[in-house]
Amino acid sequence: MTPGKRKVAVVGVSLSDCGRVDEATPYALHAQAARRAVADAGLDRSVIDGFASTGLGTLAPVEVAEYLGLRPTWVDSTSVGGSTWEVMAAHAADAIAAGHANAVLLVYGSTARADIRAGRRTGTLSFGARGPLQFEVPYGHTLIAKYAMAARRHMHAYGTTLEQLASVAVQARANAALNPEAMFRTPITTDDVLSGPMIADPFTKLHCCLRSDGGAAVLLAAEEYVRNCRTPPVWVLGTGEHVSHTTMSEWPDFTVSPAAVSGRIAFERAGVRPDEIDVAEIYDAFTYMTLVTLEDLGFCAKGEGGEFVEKGRLTVGGELPVNTDGGGLSAQHPGMRGLFLLVEAVRQLRGEAGQRQVRKAGGRLPELAVASGTGGWFCSSGTVVLGRG
Repeated sequence: MTPGKRKVAVVGVSLSDCGRVDEATPYALHAQAARRAVADAGLDRSVIDGFASTGLGTLAPVEVAEYLGLRPTWVDSTSVGGSTWEVMAAHAADAIAAGHANAVLLVYGSTARADIRAGRRTGTLSFGARGPLQFEVPYGHTLIAKYAMAARRHMHAYGTTLEQLASVAVQARANAALNPEAMFRTPITTDDVLSGPMIADPFTKLHCCLRSDGGAAVLLAAEEYVRNCRTPPVWVLGTGEHVSHTTMSEWPDFTVSPAAVSGRIAFERAGVRPDEIDVAEIYDAFTYMTLVTLEDLGFCAKGEGGEFVEKGRLTVGGELPVNTDGGGLSAQHPGMRGLFLLVEAVRQLRGEAGQRQVRKAGGRLPELAVASGTGGWFCSSGTVVLGRG
């Protein structure tokens, strides 16, 4: 944090009901998560003067703020896909540090699964066919196909194997087995992943995230409010954001994600190294996302992600616990999942993760965590480094 500016902490986090939530509206999930996060912090809601939300309503975040009964003087409706919430957290932390807000609430909620079951939308909802995307849409260039092509390129360039990619899903499920809030908890094997129905080569079904309902909320506040909170602070140490491309032909290297830039910036601003991180929460709509993001954040060299993810390294008891709640592959994925990464990182640093709690040598709690969100098809990235107070 820049000298002379206020320190910023995450003081409240929560999830709404998640998984199969057939009766709630997206607004209700926003409200449920928000109420729980404010209660978690123990602050009066009158302190909240900043609000960030996107993806719901015609005038996001105005409609959601109204639904929650908030009248903020600082707002953000940044929308860059799954990385939205790490980018919003960066904006909120900057605003609080500069004195433009005192406490900022970030909220998300979606009934993506229930909407499809009720016929309110289709499973192949297009991103649109205007602008640069018009040149790809006619060829059936789906989001999952773009990730699949990137994975194939990594396999070709570095010898990454299907078994290595599958191990990411296996370890995510092992972590989910310890999480009572996870949607799928039954252990799976590499063979289960490899033998599943093909979705987009090389991805079978278990290489891909699930679709769920759910919401999350995170409350950030200036340092002077921490003493009034019921929970220990988790400090925002450094953030970074980056956008790369939207058209595949403008992506310089399919094996490099924008986390290579956002991660470097976040670690530099935090004054920590990747090898000091105790827990990593990484956006995982597909197994390849986890692997390549680990490379780009600096946890291993480029091309060595396949070997890095093997042998249980990503499990709660592994060398670098990753997606300790089960991630989007097994816990929940209601759309733009980046806010869930921040919630889980904070819970781990506070020691509130129950059976899936990460412990360092001697039973000590983790001290540093990173949350890195990815948007679009590696179009954008936001990275947040957090530290226990």
